Amino acid sequence: MISKLFKSRSVAKSTQPQVPPGRRVYAVGDIHGRADLLDELIGLIEADERGRGAAETTLIFLGDIVDRGPTSAAVIDRLRGLAQARPDVRFLLGNHEEIFLGALDGEPKALRLFCRIGGRETVLSYGMEAAEYERLDYEELVKRLEILVPDEHRDFLRKFEDMIVIGDYAFVHAGVRPDTPLDLQTTSDLRWIRDPFLDHRSSLEKTIVHGHTMTDEIERRGHRIGIDTGAYASGRLTALGMEGSETWSLQTGTAVGPKTN
Repeated sequence: MISKLFKSRSVAKSTQPQVPPGRRVYAVGDIHGRADLLDELIGLIEADERGRGAAETTLIFLGDIVDRGPTSAAVIDRLRGLAQARPDVRFLLGNHEEIFLGALDGEPKALRLFCRIGGRETVLSYGMEAAEYERLDYEELVKRLEILVPDEHRDFLRKFEDMIVIGDYAFVHAGVRPDTPLDLQTTSDLRWIRDPFLDHRSSLEKTIVHGHTMTDEIERRGHRIGIDTGAYASGRLTALGMEGSETWSLQTGTAVGPKTN
């Protein structure tokens, strides 16, 4: 059962951060190669926008759009198209994008890790047959990736950001080092950190919205909100909406409307 795959934590917030007046933000958790869920969630966001009326809206994708699920190439195509169609769509670089880019550059350590953490599914999504993947060595795989992965996909991923700050929120992929100012955070922590951030209990400069660590539902702490609900395994891809001091959630695979938090 999915409940056995993920930890679940929930603590009520004592204060509510805000986004600037006239702004609306949707943050989307880890997609991990599920183009079907991405299409569904985009539809939910667009319907939610129409219902709430005009605002300066920003969509933020928190990273880990590739690997594990079966359609990473299609996810990249869908997001590239979305970025061209909407005025303010932004993307954070997750640890899986970091490793994918390293593998594409032929870095041996990155390539080995890529193949262990769901990269096989990403490679197959570009049209390689499973039998071919199984018989290739690392050097041969790099040469095939040079042919299979379009330059536009590489260029798109290389433009992803490390941190986005809007109002009282900071958006990152994994988290932040609690004892380090936001402007001094390392990319390694922003993309990979877990326990020092997850176990932290006191306030930070901003309320951190992040993915990276899977939970059954949105995880709220006084200083952070985690929205990676394990889409590739659970079928639940989550978006967190923010406007003024209000927050709400949209999620695939649910029959109900937005949940106000």
